[in-house]
Amino acid sequence: MDFNRQNLTNEQLLDLYKRLLKPRLIEEKMLILLRQGKVSKWFSGIGQEAISVGITAALDKDEYILPMHRNLGVFTGRDIPLHKLFSQWQGKKSGFTKGRDRSFHFGTQEYKIIGMISHLGPQMGVADGIALANKLKKNGKVTAVFTGEGATSEGDFHEALNIAAVWDLPVLFVIENNGYGLSTPTNEQYRCENLADKGIGYGMESHILDGNNILEVYTKIAELKASLAENPRPVLLEFKTFRMRGHEEASGTKYVPQELMDMWAIKDPIANYQSFLKQEGVLTDEQDEAFRAAIKQEIDSHWAITQAEPDFVANLEEELGDMYEPFEYQEVSPSTEIENIRVIDAISGALRESMERHSNLVIMGQDIAEYGGAFKITDGFVAQFGKDRVRNTPICESAVVSAANGLSINGFKAVVEMQFADFVSTGFNPIVNLLAKQHYRWGEKSDVVVRMPCGGGTQAGPFHSQTNEAWFTKTPGLKVVYPAFPYDAKGLLNTAINDPNPVLYFEHKLLYRSIYQDVPKDYFTLPFGKASLLREGSQVTIITFGAGVHWAIELLDKHPEISADLIDLRSLQPLDTEAILNSVKKTNRAIILQEDTLFGGIASDISALIMEQAFEYLDAPVQRVGSLETAIPFMKTLEDQYLPKARFETALKELIAY
Repeated sequence: MDFNRQNLTNEQLLDLYKRLLKPRLIEEKMLILLRQGKVSKWFSGIGQEAISVGITAALDKDEYILPMHRNLGVFTGRDIPLHKLFSQWQGKKSGFTKGRDRSFHFGTQEYKIIGMISHLGPQMGVADGIALANKLKKNGKVTAVFTGEGATSEGDFHEALNIAAVWDLPVLFVIENNGYGLSTPTNEQYRCENLADKGIGYGMESHILDGNNILEVYTKIAELKASLAENPRPVLLEFKTFRMRGHEEASGTKYVPQELMDMWAIKDPIANYQSFLKQEGVLTDEQDEAFRAAIKQEIDSHWAITQAEPDFVANLEEELGDMYEPFEYQEVSPSTEIENIRVIDAISGALRESMERHSNLVIMGQDIAEYGGAFKITDGFVAQFGKDRVRNTPICESAVVSAANGLSINGFKAVVEMQFADFVSTGFNPIVNLLAKQHYRWGEKSDVVVRMPCGGGTQAGPFHSQTNEAWFTKTPGLKVVYPAFPYDAKGLLNTAINDPNPVLYFEHKLLYRSIYQDVPKDYFTLPFGKASLLREGSQVTIITFGAGVHWAIELLDKHPEISADLIDLRSLQPLDTEAILNSVKKTNRAIILQEDTLFGGIASDISALIMEQAFEYLDAPVQRVGSLETAIPFMKTLEDQYLPKARFETALKELIAY
């Protein structure tokens, strides 16, 4: 192995050696403990340490690194106390995730490390967002994100590289090509000769490096770091290395040819660097022994600290309380000056006023800049706020949502516009697995609003007409709001942007330009979890939201003899259960109207809630009305048949007559 010390001092060379030794010796200890049954699972990075160590050593401590589960050298390189790491791996309460996740599935703002989720790919989009925040701050900082050769097949990898290239983001995309994705060799993963070649397709600089040569890794990263500070851009780095142990210890390495194991054993990054240092006269046998003894003593003493921790005691209140970032709603009362506007104007106004109030708010979406978005909601925003904060995105919903999360991690707020709510399916993974769980997992907010133009009635067919709120009301960690009027649309969107938790904000396309209302001209907020009682009556409680509110109003206007409480939920998560139950206890009948298909929708949960908590007050079974159990069709006659509006009248009359 060819080591080139360049202008590095003896002290620097020895520091890199100690940094290499530490994760190796920790791993050796963990493997012993694993065999003793004292550690439940281990993902080994033996043979790959030079990549993690070299990159971490070259970056500043306030530059974010997004590692994977074989990058122990990143964590030790940032000098995280070992007992804290051990407690994390052992599921102790003092670990970074309070026992809620294992291994390196965590982040820490203190050490500027953002860990992975098991879906691998989204963290590359998160790196884009962190890097975008750095670029907007003009701080010259670099972000490094790790992935393996297997994850380069994921769509998130390609989306993240494309965004980084288009936006000239200072990101180091680090591929640790260790030969196998679990047991699948590289020749079954991809057919290009080198993964670095993929950078060409994105117009991106790329390099191939010896991932087992600590000096090559360190000096190249230091060189790129200085260059990116002056000329921000993404760089794709392929590190050739090898995984000397199984994907995790239980899987073993029987699928690896022995000659391959033998070849890479000769290339061990620590043994070869040790030999080089001794040949250079930089390291003596006595120093080597002293370094190893000191590290082993540190490991043993910190393991003892972890073992002395008390047994884990579950706390129900804490578990429920940590699902969301605490948010103290601040009511901003509206002014007396009003204007008669549409739903679409209210949404646009809220976005504009929030952009003025929050200088760290960035809006992202397809065609939202000069074009103003598919529905012209952000028309004129570029002229007022500039393209840094009003950003057209490539068509890559998953990486854009992940990037929004990265912006949040690095001090920004983000609003993502889905061109249509239907398209959120291609960004579903980061919403439900990353944004929703982040605070629960390691206490970090996800300050992201995803705007969802939704709903039928416009003859837009199966891919532009869904009202898919039930995909998200099921997921703890998300908040879901769904206004039906301009006043609510403005106040709730302002609150959504203030709230540091991820919010799915549904806006019905049919209501955009058809519903007018007097709305305060300036900024105001409305609380989540508070339904609106639009009509009061004694015969029945009608519970609905979105377009269903207007269908119900139309029906009650048509039949003045029906005396009904009409509840517009406005907020689906959190849900105003008190308003629902109080009304049902008064009227003794309940009907729930939703535009979504019936099975598995929120109407089912509300029905169950009423049956469980107000059964003795009911004079009739709870009724649910929803769309047909089909996809939403294109032709008007078919769409009218699909939607529940006509069936709602029959169901309501039958319920009253029960």
